[in-house]
Amino acid sequence: MSTRETSSIDEPAIEGMEDLVAPMLRGEKPASDWRIGTEHEKLVYKRKDFRAPSYDEPCGIHDLLMNLREFGWEPVEEGGKVIAMRGEDGTVSLEPAGQLELSGAPLENLHQTCAETGRHLEQVKKVGEACGVSYLGLGMWPDKTRDELPVMPKGRYEIMMRHMPRVGNLGLDMMLRTCTIQVNLDYSSEADMVKKFRVGLALQPLATALFANSPFTEGRPNGYLSYRSHIWSDTDPHRTGMLPFVFEDGFGYERWAQYMLDVPMYFVFRDGKYIDAAGLSFRDFLEGRLSVLPGERPTASDWWDHLSTAFPEVRLKSFLEMRGADGGPWSRICALPAFWVGLLYDQGALDAAWELVKDWSMEERERLRNEVPRLALDTRLPGGTGTMKDLGREVLGIAHGGLAARARLNSSGDNETGYLETLDEIVATGKVPAQRLLDAYHGEWNGDISRVYKYSF
Repeated sequence: MSTRETSSIDEPAIEGMEDLVAPMLRGEKPASDWRIGTEHEKLVYKRKDFRAPSYDEPCGIHDLLMNLREFGWEPVEEGGKVIAMRGEDGTVSLEPAGQLELSGAPLENLHQTCAETGRHLEQVKKVGEACGVSYLGLGMWPDKTRDELPVMPKGRYEIMMRHMPRVGNLGLDMMLRTCTIQVNLDYSSEADMVKKFRVGLALQPLATALFANSPFTEGRPNGYLSYRSHIWSDTDPHRTGMLPFVFEDGFGYERWAQYMLDVPMYFVFRDGKYIDAAGLSFRDFLEGRLSVLPGERPTASDWWDHLSTAFPEVRLKSFLEMRGADGGPWSRICALPAFWVGLLYDQGALDAAWELVKDWSMEERERLRNEVPRLALDTRLPGGTGTMKDLGREVLGIAHGGLAARARLNSSGDNETGYLETLDEIVATGKVPAQRLLDAYHGEWNGDISRVYKYSF
Protein backbone atom coordinates (compact mmCIF):
# COMPACT_ATOMS: atom_id res chain seq x y z
CA MET A 1 0.00 0.00 0.00
CA SER A 2 1.13 3.54 -0.68
CA THR A 3 3.09 5.57 1.85
CA ARG A 4 2.28 9.24 2.38
CA GLU A 5 4.65 11.78 3.94
CA THR A 6 3.04 15.16 3.28
CA SER A 7 -0.45 16.64 3.51
CA SER A 8 -2.34 18.04 0.56
CA ILE A 9 -4.27 20.93 2.08
CA ASP A 10 -2.39 23.54 0.02
CA GLU A 11 -3.17 21.86 -3.30
CA PRO A 12 -6.09 23.16 -5.35
CA ALA A 13 -9.39 21.37 -4.83
CA ILE A 14 -10.76 18.95 -7.40
CA GLU A 15 -13.21 20.78 -9.65
CA GLY A 16 -14.88 18.03 -11.62
CA MET A 17 -14.57 14.93 -13.79
CA GLU A 18 -11.60 16.36 -15.67
CA ASP A 19 -9.58 16.31 -12.46
CA LEU A 20 -10.87 12.86 -11.50
CA VAL A 21 -9.72 11.23 -14.75
CA ALA A 22 -6.42 13.16 -14.81
CA PRO A 23 -4.39 10.38 -13.10
CA MET A 24 -5.55 7.84 -15.70
CA LEU A 25 -4.84 10.21 -18.58
CA ARG A 26 -1.36 10.90 -17.21
CA GLY A 27 -0.69 7.17 -17.35
CA GLU A 28 -0.87 7.05 -21.14
CA LYS A 29 2.56 6.32 -22.65
CA PRO A 30 3.88 5.27 -26.04
CA ALA A 31 4.88 1.60 -26.13
CA SER A 32 8.54 2.58 -26.12
CA ASP A 33 8.04 4.04 -22.63
CA TRP A 34 6.10 1.15 -21.09
CA ARG A 35 7.64 -0.10 -17.88
CA ILE A 36 7.25 -3.03 -15.49
CA GLY A 37 6.73 -2.46 -11.76
CA THR A 38 6.77 -5.58 -9.59
CA GLU A 39 5.61 -5.75 -5.96
CA HIS A 40 6.16 -8.75 -3.70
CA GLU A 41 5.59 -9.46 -0.05
CA LYS A 42 7.18 -11.99 2.25
CA LEU A 43 6.44 -13.34 5.73
CA VAL A 44 9.07 -12.47 8.36
CA TYR A 45 9.85 -14.90 11.19
CA LYS A 46 12.42 -15.62 13.90
CA ARG A 47 14.36 -18.76 13.06
CA LYS A 48 14.61 -19.82 16.70
CA ASP A 49 10.89 -20.33 17.27
CA PHE A 50 9.18 -19.32 13.96
CA ARG A 51 7.56 -16.36 15.74
CA ALA A 52 6.59 -13.21 13.81
CA PRO A 53 8.73 -10.38 15.25
CA SER A 54 7.14 -7.19 16.53
CA TYR A 55 8.06 -3.73 15.35
CA ASP A 56 9.90 -2.47 18.43
CA GLU A 57 11.65 -5.53 19.85
CA PRO A 58 15.44 -5.83 19.45
CA CYS A 59 16.12 -7.12 15.95
CA GLY A 60 12.45 -6.62 15.16
CA ILE A 61 10.91 -5.05 12.09
CA HIS A 62 12.19 -1.53 12.83
CA ASP A 63 15.76 -2.76 13.14
CA LEU A 64 15.50 -4.80 9.94
CA LEU A 65 14.39 -1.69 8.07
CA MET A 66 17.09 0.51 9.54
CA ASN A 67 19.78 -2.07 8.81
CA LEU A 68 18.97 -1.71 5.12
CA ARG A 69 20.80 1.64 5.27
CA GLU A 70 23.90 -0.46 4.69
CA PHE A 71 22.71 -0.81 1.09
CA GLY A 72 21.83 2.84 0.55
CA TRP A 73 18.18 2.79 1.57
CA GLU A 74 16.83 5.88 3.37
CA PRO A 75 14.10 5.84 6.04
CA VAL A 76 10.57 7.16 5.56
CA GLU A 77 8.77 8.15 8.76
CA GLU A 78 5.18 8.53 9.85
CA GLY A 79 4.45 9.95 13.29
CA GLY A 80 8.10 9.57 14.26
CA LYS A 81 8.15 5.87 13.31
CA VAL A 82 10.12 4.47 10.38
CA ILE A 83 7.54 2.72 8.24
CA ALA A 84 9.43 2.30 4.95
CA MET A 85 12.82 2.60 3.26
CA ARG A 86 13.33 4.32 -0.07
CA GLY A 87 16.10 3.63 -2.58
CA GLU A 88 17.02 3.14 -6.23
CA ASP A 89 15.13 -0.16 -6.35
CA GLY A 90 11.87 1.43 -5.16
CA THR A 91 10.43 1.23 -1.66
CA VAL A 92 10.62 -1.40 1.07
CA SER A 93 7.47 -1.01 3.12
CA LEU A 94 5.44 -2.76 5.78
CA GLU A 95 2.18 -4.59 5.44
CA PRO A 96 -0.05 -4.62 8.54
CA ALA A 97 1.56 -7.54 10.44
CA GLY A 98 5.12 -6.82 9.40
CA GLN A 99 5.14 -8.54 6.03
CA LEU A 100 8.00 -6.89 4.13
CA GLU A 101 7.12 -5.61 0.67
CA LEU A 102 9.34 -4.42 -2.12
CA SER A 103 7.49 -2.03 -4.43
CA GLY A 104 10.02 -2.15 -7.22
CA ALA A 105 11.15 0.60 -9.56
CA PRO A 106 9.60 0.94 -13.05
CA LEU A 107 11.92 -1.12 -15.25
CA GLU A 108 12.28 -1.67 -18.99
CA ASN A 109 12.53 -5.46 -19.13
CA LEU A 110 12.18 -8.65 -17.14
CA HIS A 111 15.91 -9.21 -16.86
CA GLN A 112 16.08 -6.01 -14.83
CA THR A 113 13.02 -7.06 -12.82
CA CYS A 114 14.51 -10.39 -11.82
CA ALA A 115 17.86 -8.77 -11.00
CA GLU A 116 16.08 -6.22 -8.80
CA THR A 117 14.29 -9.04 -6.99
CA GLY A 118 17.58 -10.86 -6.48
CA ARG A 119 19.28 -7.76 -5.03
CA HIS A 120 16.41 -7.18 -2.64
CA LEU A 121 16.32 -10.76 -1.41
CA GLU A 122 20.08 -10.80 -0.89
CA GLN A 123 19.88 -7.58 1.11
CA VAL A 124 17.01 -8.60 3.40
CA LYS A 125 18.60 -12.01 3.92
CA LYS A 126 21.86 -10.36 5.00
CA VAL A 127 20.17 -8.06 7.53
CA GLY A 128 18.04 -11.01 8.62
CA GLU A 129 21.08 -13.20 9.28
CA ALA A 130 22.37 -10.71 11.85
CA CYS A 131 19.01 -10.79 13.64
CA GLY A 132 18.15 -14.48 13.42
CA VAL A 133 15.36 -13.67 10.98
CA SER A 134 14.27 -15.43 7.78
CA TYR A 135 11.50 -14.96 5.21
CA LEU A 136 8.85 -17.28 3.88
CA GLY A 137 7.40 -17.11 0.36
CA LEU A 138 3.80 -18.25 0.74
CA GLY A 139 0.41 -16.69 0.11
CA MET A 140 -0.59 -16.87 3.77
CA TRP A 141 0.83 -17.61 7.20
CA PRO A 142 0.59 -21.40 7.44
CA ASP A 143 0.41 -21.61 11.22
CA LYS A 144 -0.29 -18.25 12.89
CA THR A 145 -3.55 -17.09 14.43
CA ARG A 146 -4.48 -13.42 14.13
CA ASP A 147 -3.71 -12.94 17.82
CA GLU A 148 -0.16 -14.23 17.36
CA LEU A 149 0.70 -11.51 14.87
CA PRO A 150 1.96 -7.98 15.59
CA VAL A 151 0.45 -4.82 14.12
CA MET A 152 2.67 -2.21 12.52
CA PRO A 153 2.49 1.48 13.54
CA LYS A 154 0.86 2.90 10.40
CA GLY A 155 -2.16 5.12 10.85
CA ARG A 156 -4.10 3.82 7.87
CA TYR A 157 -3.84 0.25 9.17
CA GLU A 158 -5.40 1.19 12.48
CA ILE A 159 -8.36 2.70 10.63
CA MET A 160 -8.70 -0.26 8.27
CA MET A 161 -8.55 -2.80 11.09
CA ARG A 162 -11.42 -1.06 12.87
CA HIS A 163 -13.47 -0.96 9.70
CA MET A 164 -12.86 -4.42 8.24
CA PRO A 165 -15.08 -6.41 10.67
CA ARG A 166 -18.00 -4.12 9.80
CA VAL A 167 -18.02 -5.15 6.14
CA GLY A 168 -16.72 -8.74 5.96
CA ASN A 169 -15.55 -11.71 7.97
CA LEU A 170 -12.05 -12.16 6.56
CA GLY A 171 -10.70 -8.65 6.11
CA LEU A 172 -8.40 -8.93 9.12
CA ASP A 173 -7.00 -12.14 7.70
CA MET A 174 -6.30 -10.30 4.44
CA MET A 175 -4.40 -7.61 6.30
CA LEU A 176 -2.53 -9.70 8.84
CA ARG A 177 -1.99 -13.13 7.32
CA THR A 178 -1.58 -12.86 3.53
CA CYS A 179 1.17 -12.13 1.01
CA THR A 180 1.00 -11.50 -2.72
CA ILE A 181 2.98 -10.81 -5.87
CA GLN A 182 1.67 -8.04 -8.14
CA VAL A 183 2.77 -6.37 -11.32
CA ASN A 184 1.99 -2.84 -12.52
CA LEU A 185 1.78 -2.24 -16.25
CA ASP A 186 1.28 0.69 -18.64
CA TYR A 187 -1.10 1.46 -21.49
CA SER A 188 -0.93 3.76 -24.50
CA SER A 189 -4.50 5.04 -24.67
CA GLU A 190 -7.94 4.66 -23.14
CA ALA A 191 -8.81 1.92 -25.64
CA ASP A 192 -5.56 0.08 -24.89
CA MET A 193 -6.25 0.34 -21.15
CA VAL A 194 -9.76 -1.08 -21.63
CA LYS A 195 -8.58 -4.11 -23.59
CA LYS A 196 -5.76 -4.84 -21.14
CA PHE A 197 -8.12 -4.42 -18.19
CA ARG A 198 -10.62 -6.86 -19.70
CA VAL A 199 -8.00 -9.48 -20.56
CA GLY A 200 -6.42 -9.03 -17.12
CA LEU A 201 -9.73 -9.52 -15.31
CA ALA A 202 -10.85 -12.47 -17.40
CA LEU A 203 -7.52 -14.30 -16.99
CA GLN A 204 -6.90 -13.36 -13.37
CA PRO A 205 -8.37 -16.68 -12.17
CA LEU A 206 -5.74 -18.46 -14.27
CA ALA A 207 -2.99 -16.46 -12.57
CA THR A 208 -4.55 -17.31 -9.20
CA ALA A 209 -4.52 -20.99 -10.12
CA LEU A 210 -0.92 -21.03 -11.37
CA PHE A 211 0.38 -19.22 -8.27
CA ALA A 212 -1.92 -20.92 -5.70
CA ASN A 213 0.27 -21.25 -2.61
CA SER A 214 -1.81 -20.92 0.57
CA PRO A 215 -3.29 -24.31 1.54
CA PHE A 216 -2.77 -24.10 5.32
CA THR A 217 -4.47 -22.15 8.11
CA GLU A 218 -3.30 -22.40 11.72
CA GLY A 219 -1.25 -25.50 11.04
CA ARG A 220 -3.75 -27.58 9.06
CA PRO A 221 -5.02 -27.88 5.49
CA ASN A 222 -7.83 -25.37 4.98
CA GLY A 223 -9.57 -27.03 2.04
CA TYR A 224 -8.29 -24.47 -0.46
CA LEU A 225 -5.27 -24.19 -2.72
CA SER A 226 -5.35 -20.39 -2.63
CA TYR A 227 -6.99 -19.44 0.63
CA ARG A 228 -5.55 -15.96 0.11
CA SER A 229 -7.77 -15.60 -2.94
CA HIS A 230 -10.79 -16.92 -1.06
CA ILE A 231 -10.22 -14.37 1.69
CA TRP A 232 -10.85 -11.54 -0.78
CA SER A 233 -14.35 -12.92 -1.43
CA ASP A 234 -15.36 -12.06 2.15
CA THR A 235 -13.34 -8.91 2.82
CA ASP A 236 -15.42 -5.97 1.58
CA PRO A 237 -17.87 -6.33 -1.33
CA HIS A 238 -17.79 -2.57 -1.98
CA ARG A 239 -14.14 -2.63 -3.09
CA THR A 240 -13.34 -6.15 -4.37
CA GLY A 241 -14.35 -8.54 -7.12
CA MET A 242 -14.50 -9.06 -10.89
CA LEU A 243 -16.16 -5.71 -11.79
CA PRO A 244 -18.83 -6.57 -14.40
CA PHE A 245 -18.99 -2.97 -15.65
CA VAL A 246 -15.46 -3.28 -17.05
CA PHE A 247 -16.86 -5.56 -19.78
CA GLU A 248 -19.79 -3.27 -20.61
CA ASP A 249 -19.93 -0.92 -23.58
CA GLY A 250 -18.66 2.54 -22.72
CA PHE A 251 -16.15 1.49 -20.09
CA GLY A 252 -13.24 3.90 -19.77
CA TYR A 253 -11.65 6.46 -17.48
CA GLU A 254 -14.89 8.20 -16.54
CA ARG A 255 -16.67 4.95 -15.71
CA TRP A 256 -13.73 3.95 -13.50
CA ALA A 257 -13.88 7.30 -11.74
CA GLN A 258 -17.61 6.83 -11.13
CA TYR A 259 -16.92 3.40 -9.64
CA MET A 260 -14.25 4.84 -7.35
CA LEU A 261 -16.59 7.61 -6.22
CA ASP A 262 -18.95 4.89 -5.01
CA VAL A 263 -16.21 3.02 -3.10
CA PRO A 264 -16.56 4.07 0.56
CA MET A 265 -13.63 6.02 1.96
CA TYR A 266 -11.11 4.84 4.55
CA PHE A 267 -9.25 8.01 5.56
CA VAL A 268 -7.98 11.49 4.77
CA PHE A 269 -4.33 12.42 5.37
CA ARG A 270 -3.76 15.80 7.07
CA ASP A 271 -0.86 17.25 9.10
CA GLY A 272 1.04 13.99 9.04
CA LYS A 273 -1.89 11.96 10.38
CA TYR A 274 -4.63 9.76 9.00
CA ILE A 275 -8.15 10.94 9.84
CA ASP A 276 -10.74 8.16 10.09
CA ALA A 277 -13.32 8.57 7.31
CA ALA A 278 -14.20 4.87 7.03
CA GLY A 279 -17.51 4.31 5.31
CA LEU A 280 -17.98 7.95 4.31
CA SER A 281 -18.65 9.12 0.75
CA PHE A 282 -16.06 10.68 -1.54
CA ARG A 283 -19.00 12.27 -3.38
CA ASP A 284 -19.84 14.12 -0.16
CA PHE A 285 -16.18 15.13 0.12
CA LEU A 286 -16.39 16.68 -3.37
CA GLU A 287 -19.30 18.79 -2.14
CA GLY A 288 -17.51 19.90 1.04
CA ARG A 289 -19.85 17.79 3.16
CA LEU A 290 -17.45 15.25 4.66
CA SER A 291 -18.38 15.04 8.34
CA VAL A 292 -14.79 14.65 9.58
CA LEU A 293 -13.54 17.65 7.54
CA PRO A 294 -16.57 19.94 7.19
CA GLY A 295 -16.19 22.55 4.50
CA GLU A 296 -13.05 21.04 2.98
CA ARG A 297 -12.96 19.63 -0.52
CA PRO A 298 -10.53 16.97 -1.79
CA THR A 299 -7.30 17.60 -3.65
CA ALA A 300 -5.54 15.47 -6.25
CA SER A 301 -3.53 13.80 -3.47
CA ASP A 302 -6.72 12.86 -1.63
CA TRP A 303 -8.08 11.32 -4.81
CA TRP A 304 -4.83 9.41 -5.40
CA ASP A 305 -5.03 8.07 -1.85
CA HIS A 306 -8.61 7.01 -2.45
CA LEU A 307 -7.70 5.24 -5.70
CA SER A 308 -5.42 2.98 -3.64
CA THR A 309 -8.25 1.80 -1.36
CA ALA A 310 -10.13 -0.39 -3.84
CA PHE A 311 -8.94 -3.99 -4.09
CA PRO A 312 -10.49 -5.67 -7.16
CA GLU A 313 -8.71 -8.41 -9.09
CA VAL A 314 -7.32 -5.70 -11.42
CA ARG A 315 -6.98 -2.07 -10.33
CA LEU A 316 -6.51 1.13 -12.32
CA LYS A 317 -4.62 4.18 -11.13
CA SER A 318 -2.17 5.67 -13.62
CA PHE A 319 -1.25 2.07 -14.49
CA LEU A 320 -2.95 -1.31 -14.29
CA GLU A 321 -2.26 -3.58 -11.32
CA MET A 322 -2.59 -7.36 -11.66
CA ARG A 323 -3.58 -8.54 -8.18
CA GLY A 324 -4.51 -12.26 -8.32
CA ALA A 325 -1.35 -14.13 -7.32
CA ASP A 326 -0.23 -15.66 -4.03
CA GLY A 327 3.23 -14.90 -2.69
CA GLY A 328 6.02 -17.28 -3.61
CA PRO A 329 9.76 -17.82 -4.12
CA TRP A 330 12.17 -15.90 -6.35
CA SER A 331 11.34 -17.87 -9.52
CA ARG A 332 7.63 -17.09 -9.26
CA ILE A 333 8.29 -13.43 -8.40
CA CYS A 334 10.01 -13.27 -11.80
CA ALA A 335 7.33 -15.40 -13.47
CA LEU A 336 4.30 -13.25 -12.65
CA PRO A 337 5.46 -10.14 -14.53
CA ALA A 338 6.66 -12.41 -17.35
CA PHE A 339 3.16 -13.91 -17.62
CA TRP A 340 1.41 -10.55 -17.86
CA VAL A 341 4.04 -8.73 -19.91
CA GLY A 342 3.96 -11.57 -22.43
CA LEU A 343 0.19 -11.23 -22.75
CA LEU A 344 -0.29 -7.48 -22.54
CA TYR A 345 2.81 -5.79 -23.98
CA ASP A 346 2.65 -7.29 -27.48
CA GLN A 347 -0.36 -6.42 -29.63
CA GLY A 348 -0.58 -9.82 -31.29
CA ALA A 349 -0.52 -11.58 -27.91
CA LEU A 350 -3.10 -9.19 -26.46
CA ASP A 351 -5.43 -9.78 -29.39
CA ALA A 352 -4.99 -13.55 -29.15
CA ALA A 353 -5.66 -13.54 -25.40
CA TRP A 354 -8.82 -11.48 -25.88
CA GLU A 355 -10.06 -13.94 -28.51
CA LEU A 356 -9.87 -16.70 -25.90
CA VAL A 357 -12.00 -14.93 -23.30
CA LYS A 358 -14.18 -12.37 -25.07
CA ASP A 359 -17.27 -14.59 -25.34
CA TRP A 360 -17.37 -15.68 -21.70
CA SER A 361 -20.43 -14.45 -19.84
CA MET A 362 -20.12 -12.51 -16.60
CA GLU A 363 -21.64 -15.48 -14.78
CA GLU A 364 -18.90 -17.72 -16.17
CA ARG A 365 -16.18 -15.27 -15.18
CA GLU A 366 -17.57 -15.10 -11.65
CA ARG A 367 -17.75 -18.89 -11.45
CA LEU A 368 -14.10 -19.24 -12.42
CA ARG A 369 -13.09 -16.66 -9.84
CA ASN A 370 -15.08 -18.45 -7.12
CA GLU A 371 -14.00 -22.02 -7.95
CA VAL A 372 -10.31 -21.49 -8.64
CA PRO A 373 -9.30 -20.93 -4.96
CA ARG A 374 -10.36 -24.55 -4.26
CA LEU A 375 -9.74 -26.30 -7.57
CA ALA A 376 -6.95 -24.29 -9.24
CA LEU A 377 -6.07 -25.89 -12.60
CA ASP A 378 -8.85 -28.48 -12.24
CA THR A 379 -11.54 -25.80 -12.57
CA ARG A 380 -13.79 -26.43 -15.58
CA LEU A 381 -13.77 -23.82 -18.33
CA PRO A 382 -16.89 -22.12 -19.69
CA GLY A 383 -18.83 -24.41 -22.00
CA GLY A 384 -17.23 -27.53 -20.53
CA THR A 385 -14.45 -27.35 -23.12
CA GLY A 386 -11.64 -28.35 -20.77
CA THR A 387 -10.00 -27.19 -17.57
CA MET A 388 -7.84 -24.33 -16.40
CA LYS A 389 -4.87 -26.58 -17.11
CA ASP A 390 -5.83 -26.61 -20.81
CA LEU A 391 -6.32 -22.86 -20.79
CA GLY A 392 -2.98 -22.43 -19.04
CA ARG A 393 -1.18 -24.34 -21.77
CA GLU A 394 -2.74 -22.15 -24.45
CA VAL A 395 -2.25 -18.87 -22.61
CA LEU A 396 1.37 -19.64 -21.78
CA GLY A 397 1.95 -20.32 -25.46
CA ILE A 398 0.62 -16.84 -26.22
CA ALA A 399 2.78 -15.32 -23.46
CA HIS A 400 5.87 -17.06 -24.84
CA GLY A 401 5.10 -15.60 -28.24
CA GLY A 402 4.58 -12.14 -26.79
CA LEU A 403 7.89 -12.18 -24.95
CA ALA A 404 9.74 -13.54 -27.95
CA ALA A 405 8.28 -10.76 -30.09
CA ARG A 406 9.48 -8.16 -27.59
CA ALA A 407 13.02 -9.47 -28.12
CA ARG A 408 14.45 -7.94 -24.98
CA LEU A 409 17.79 -9.68 -24.62
CA ASN A 410 20.19 -9.95 -21.69
CA SER A 411 23.97 -9.87 -21.94
CA SER A 412 23.99 -13.56 -22.89
CA GLY A 413 21.56 -13.01 -25.75
CA ASP A 414 18.61 -14.67 -24.02
CA ASN A 415 15.12 -13.22 -24.41
CA GLU A 416 12.58 -13.05 -21.60
CA THR A 417 10.78 -16.35 -22.21
CA GLY A 418 12.93 -18.24 -19.69
CA TYR A 419 11.09 -16.56 -16.84
CA LEU A 420 7.97 -18.56 -17.79
CA GLU A 421 9.66 -21.93 -17.25
CA THR A 422 8.37 -22.38 -13.70
CA LEU A 423 4.81 -21.85 -14.97
CA ASP A 424 5.38 -24.21 -17.90
CA GLU A 425 6.35 -26.90 -15.39
CA ILE A 426 3.24 -26.27 -13.28
CA VAL A 427 0.98 -26.69 -16.30
CA ALA A 428 2.88 -29.72 -17.59
CA THR A 429 2.49 -31.55 -14.28
CA GLY A 430 -0.95 -30.16 -13.47
CA LYS A 431 0.21 -29.55 -9.89
CA VAL A 432 0.16 -26.04 -8.49
CA PRO A 433 2.52 -25.08 -5.63
CA ALA A 434 -0.14 -25.61 -2.96
CA GLN A 435 -0.69 -29.20 -4.08
CA ARG A 436 3.02 -29.93 -3.72
CA LEU A 437 2.91 -28.50 -0.20
CA LEU A 438 -0.08 -30.67 0.66
CA ASP A 439 1.68 -33.75 -0.71
CA ALA A 440 4.63 -33.00 1.56
CA TYR A 441 2.38 -32.32 4.57
CA HIS A 442 0.58 -35.65 4.18
CA GLY A 443 3.81 -37.46 3.31
CA GLU A 444 7.35 -36.71 4.44
CA TRP A 445 6.31 -34.00 6.94
CA ASN A 446 3.90 -36.40 8.70
CA GLY A 447 1.59 -33.48 9.51
CA ASP A 448 4.34 -31.32 11.04
CA ILE A 449 3.60 -27.83 9.68
CA SER A 450 6.90 -26.47 10.98
CA ARG A 451 8.56 -28.31 8.10
CA VAL A 452 7.15 -25.64 5.78
CA TYR A 453 9.86 -23.26 6.98
CA LYS A 454 12.42 -25.11 4.88
CA TYR A 455 10.85 -23.22 1.96
CA SER A 456 12.33 -19.94 3.16
CA PHE A 457 14.02 -17.57 0.72
